[in-house]
Amino acid sequence: MTKAAPFSTFVVGSLPRPQWVRDLIEDRKAGRISGADAETLLDDAVPSAIRMQERAGLDYVSDGEWRRESYVKVFADAVDGFESDLLAGGGSPFSTLPYPAVTTALKPNRPIATDEARFLKSRSASKNIVAVPSPYTIARRMWDPHHSTSAYATRDEFMDACIPIVRGEVRALIALSVEAIQLDDPWLALLVDPSYREREGIKDVDHEIEMSVRSVNEVTEGLDDAFISVHLCHAHFDRRHSTRGSYELIIEALGHMNVDRFAIELATPDSGGLDALKNFPTDKILGLGAIDHTDQNVEIPEIVIQRVENALQYVPAERITLNPDCGFAPSSANPMDLDESYLKLTAMCQAAQILKDRFS
Repeated sequence: MTKAAPFSTFVVGSLPRPQWVRDLIEDRKAGRISGADAETLLDDAVPSAIRMQERAGLDYVSDGEWRRESYVKVFADAVDGFESDLLAGGGSPFSTLPYPAVTTALKPNRPIATDEARFLKSRSASKNIVAVPSPYTIARRMWDPHHSTSAYATRDEFMDACIPIVRGEVRALIALSVEAIQLDDPWLALLVDPSYREREGIKDVDHEIEMSVRSVNEVTEGLDDAFISVHLCHAHFDRRHSTRGSYELIIEALGHMNVDRFAIELATPDSGGLDALKNFPTDKILGLGAIDHTDQNVEIPEIVIQRVENALQYVPAERITLNPDCGFAPSSANPMDLDESYLKLTAMCQAAQILKDRFS
């Protein structure tokens, strides 16, 4: 499998958006500005997100996902078959962000992320990372028994319809020579919390885990030359997580996924500590969540290094890269601070350089 250099630094896609960009996204959604005019303004805004990451010292940069209303809604924005704002909460008990639901058969109408990726690559010589939602997370988030059964009788059936669309997008990103492709699958990680399973009426957790593994493997089948990550977290809004708990329940399943790297939220106490890493697959790279984006206190490099040293009890240095626990603002409505994220990323990159020197 393709490998990333030890202690390489990544973002997990999104950065906090300035207020004017947040307003622009809302105006675009409400039809107060055309999509074309919004894109022209965003073409001016996005390079500043790229430059910020490069100044922080990151090895792999994104476009900040500033064009997206949400990391998972981006699928519904690009694919016909959804009705807007039918579902409340965005998966978090703390968020009121409404979500679309699938109501008719899916039909792709434009790229999900390749236009974003093409622009990113035209504006940066750095290695880049581009994220798309996993079919399992799309299915958990945007299929609803009250709205969706006339289109897809079951959530499984809807997920199966999403797989070839996501696979096609991943293949298009590979054709663009995107250096790192990320499948966002937080809904797999949410399964570890019994209160979430109860809230969602999940009776067969093994089936849910199998759905996630199968969807990833069907997306990535035959794409062994690409560098593909899966991101796992407890989801967050306004610095509060949707769930909490150790990843012990799902950690062994990761070994069955045909990907190179897992970017896992581990810095926050809500992740339940590092003990689950004792069963981390020996042929995968750990993208260690080394920055707690929900904590307003900015880490110093020594704190990041200590977190890495703790992880080294379970995973060797040559298989560890660094990232924040999650994207800083997976939805545009998430009220996070851009300057704070810059300082946190800078501290992570400074720590990474110390570790690279130490282990070289």
